[in-house]
Amino acid sequence: LPACRDSQLFIKDLHFDGVPTRIYIPREPSASKRRGVIFIHGGCGIFGSIRSYERICRYIARKSDSVVVSVGYHLAPEHKYPAQTLECLTATVHFLKTAETYGVDPTRIIVCGDSVGGTFTASVCQELRRRTDIPKIRAQVLIYPFLQALNFNLPSHQKNATIAFLSQERTVHFILKYLNKDFSLKEPILAGSHVPESINLKYKKWINPDLIPDEFKLGYKPPLPTLFLPQVYEEVQELFEPWFSPLLADDAVVCGLPDTCIVTCEHDVLRDEGLLYKKRLEDNNVRVTWHHMEKGFH
Repeated sequence: LPACRDSQLFIKDLHFDGVPTRIYIPREPSASKRRGVIFIHGGCGIFGSIRSYERICRYIARKSDSVVVSVGYHLAPEHKYPAQTLECLTATVHFLKTAETYGVDPTRIIVCGDSVGGTFTASVCQELRRRTDIPKIRAQVLIYPFLQALNFNLPSHQKNATIAFLSQERTVHFILKYLNKDFSLKEPILAGSHVPESINLKYKKWINPDLIPDEFKLGYKPPLPTLFLPQVYEEVQELFEPWFSPLLADDAVVCGLPDTCIVTCEHDVLRDEGLLYKKRLEDNNVRVTWHHMEKGFH
């Protein structure tokens, strides 16, 4: 949907330091400064737009009486990674600095995103945790986020391997499309051949089926050991960066994150990434609210 007149909202397309955005401001006067929501849409970094998330952003603005900023980051592979994360970061910083212009309390701004939008949200909050020149993000909302690219054989990957819309195979396909890599890398990545033993050992404390509650592991079968392929590892170095896989961030980063809301869906290959991040945050004394949709799909 294009931006058009809304009886309850003032809607306008803007640019925040060069990044396309659409802002939704409730028309009803407010006695005090409103809350702000930065919304980062999903779509694997290669689909989606401000226009395709118009209804959702209007709904959030109306129901929460908040000023919503939808970020229209440029899509891959035409705009190479990490351009998307950088644009989301730029738009967020701009809004934090100029919030009062839009009637927003700069200390009450959250960042929210679904799917890869949740990835970008997690990365932005990790990056901004140490900034002292701008207001702190009040909270982050991660809706079925993608958070790691080391292990594609977690219980939720197995359970939902052939689920509609986002299967196990399509997840890796979209990752390779996003990074503009050769699709021949898909099978070895699905098997885990892209991860050297040293990295597996390093991150086993964070990415491990043993950390997932038993009720989510019915029917799970640990995968057989696979042969490490150095040439595949060399091709996909981006997968091991916290900007791409926020679950790999150090504890020193995670402990400084804002209050968090995580939404997971039972019929979603990415379910367990949300569960693992939830545990990491809680282990680092970050306050977490978790909503699990038992009948939900990605």
